[in-house]
Amino acid sequence: QVRLVESGGGLVQAGGSLSLSCAASGLTFSAYAVGWFRQAPGKEREFVTAISWSSTIRRYADSVKGRFTISRDNGKNTVDLQMNSLKPEDTAVYYCAAGSLGTYELLPNYWGQGTQVTVSS
Repeated sequence: QVRLVESGGGLVQAGGSLSLSCAASGLTFSAYAVGWFRQAPGKEREFVTAISWSSTIRRYADSVKGRFTISRDNGKNTVDLQMNSLKPEDTAVYYCAAGSLGTYELLPNYWGQGTQVTVSS
């Protein structure tokens, strides 16, 4: 059974930083691209960032470029998201996902359960 378990969400003030982590099990982690999506209240889920299996390709949504950094550790089956200069509009439930890398974003096969990130103004 594939499991993606996120951790690290919480409440932070605008301008602050937060780090999310996702631990994967039940799949050959190094065979998948992995990444993050988010869903704000009343909005559709949107792509945030993804990283290829070899870490040679990274994709970011325009809204987070220069502020968020994705990394992965295939030895530990984890993918991390470092979020800096956070804005209130970054408030959302953040979901970890594993799948294949499309032209512009991640095409997910598996999802985590999500972790809440709240940025106060």
